[in-house]
Amino acid sequence: MTAPESPAPSSSLLGELNQLVHAVRRLFGAQLHLLAAELGLARSAVSWLLVAALVATVAAVALGLTLLGLVGALLALWFHSWIWALLALALLQGLLLAGAILLFRRCMHWMSLPATRHEWNAMMRETLQRAERDSGDAGEGEP
Repeated sequence: MTAPESPAPSSSLLGELNQLVHAVRRLFGAQLHLLAAELGLARSAVSWLLVAALVATVAAVALGLTLLGLVGALLALWFHSWIWALLALALLQGLLLAGAILLFRRCMHWMSLPATRHEWNAMMRETLQRAERDSGDAGEGEP
């Protein structure tokens, strides 16, 4: 009987390269599955964020209505008249609304000032350039 010949170095090298290719494929496959799972979680998180924002908004409106009712009841006890209490409450809400409108107008005025417009435009250009640069870097990395 003859002793089995040792495999040629080239076949050993090819076997190792084949193993390397399979390992790289498994690695990228695992990375792809991880990316898909993360994207699924992100989609789910966005949905849950929207639900949470809706619930918080409904709860805030309900709390506001409850507090307005309580203030109205306390004003009615103080004025000994529901009419005067509701008028005072309407005046209070009108003042609050006017203050919010004035604040909004002031903020819009600040946004329209030349320095603010210049700053805003520069920030938007920088963001757009960064997004284009990032998408260009991502495109170069792909085969």
